[in-house]
Amino acid sequence: MREGWHHDEYLILFSEVEAARATAAYDIAESLDGFTVIGLHGWDDFIVRDRSGAIFTVPTVPAIPRYLTSATFAVEGIDVDSDPDLQGRIKWYVKPVVFGGDPSAEENLIWITHEQHIELVKWWNRKYRDVTAGIQEHDSH
Repeated sequence: MREGWHHDEYLILFSEVEAARATAAYDIAESLDGFTVIGLHGWDDFIVRDRSGAIFTVPTVPAIPRYLTSATFAVEGIDVDSDPDLQGRIKWYVKPVVFGGDPSAEENLIWITHEQHIELVKWWNRKYRDVTAGIQEHDSH
């Protein structure tokens, strides 16, 4: 794993082996079948690759096809400047923005480990699927 600054963006980039593990750990197939997590962009977005090799970003919550955006940067061979103060830490919103969390509120921001990030991302994505499934069921009646 390589993590650090590339210009003014913080990136966490996974090796091929780490990407396979991350894809499984984050349960990406639940909402983005056929995609592989190859990193994090600015802590808030996954960097994913589809089966054809195209690179996209998507919010970690909700990680759904509707929010896929073509990446505006190349991932291969990208250099990052390590930052020891941030190494192994991920910025997290206690209440994710999609659920009404304020990204600029200091009390909504914490720093967590990669392992905690995996668990929180999975939990909040399940919560998002549950909430939106209820809305879709209600709309169909």
